[in-house]
Amino acid sequence: MSSERTEEFSEQPVSRSRQVSDDGRDRETKSSDAPPDHATRQEATAAPGDAKSPPQEVSEAKARMRSRLPALDDDADVGVQKEQTVTRDGKADLAFTGALLAFAAPASAPTGHWQEYRIYQTNGGKYVFSKVTRTVFAKEHDTYGAEVFDPSPSSVPSQLLRSAREIARSRPLTWADAAVAFFGYDPLAKALYRKLSGRFEEHIN
Repeated sequence: MSSERTEEFSEQPVSRSRQVSDDGRDRETKSSDAPPDHATRQEATAAPGDAKSPPQEVSEAKARMRSRLPALDDDADVGVQKEQTVTRDGKADLAFTGALLAFAAPASAPTGHWQEYRIYQTNGGKYVFSKVTRTVFAKEHDTYGAEVFDPSPSSVPSQLLRSAREIARSRPLTWADAAVAFFGYDPLAKALYRKLSGRFEEHIN
C-alpha cells in the first residue's frame, strides 16, 4: 500500500511539468503567430507620451504640412495684395482684399498638434487676426478663430476698447494692442510680433 502511494506522488510532478511546458509552448506559438511589425505600427501612430491610448490614423496631407514647419502654404503671399478668405468656426468666414502682413508657426509638432498665427491688413485699413489649430490625426478637425480690428473712431467696438484703454493708460488703442488681446504673449505670438516691428515691446526708462 505504501508503494502505491509513492507511485501516485511521483507521477503528479511529472504531469504538472508537462502541463507547464505545454502551456509555455502554446504561449510561444501564439506570440510567434502575431505579425512582427504590428507593435511598431501601433507605436508609430499612437499619440506620443500616451502608451495607453489606441493608435490613431494620421492624415497624409497633414503629415506633409507638419514636415514643412515652420513654413506654411501661404508664406510666399506675405505682402501680396490679393483676395483673401479667412475661415472661422461658428461665424461667417471673412472675405476681403488685402495682404498677409506676417505669420508664425512652430518649428515642429511632436504631439501631432500645432498652431498657426496670421495678421492681415485690408485695403480699407482694418486688421484681421487669425489663429488656426492644426491636428495631424485624420479623425480630428482643425479649429479656426479670427477677429477684425477697425481702428476707425466710428467703429463701435473700437470706441468701447479705445475708451477703456484711454482710462487705463491714457493713450488710444492701436492695432498692436488688439493683436496682443487676441494672440497674447506666448512664444509663438512673440515670434509673430518680432516679424512686424518693435512696437510690441514694452519700453522702459
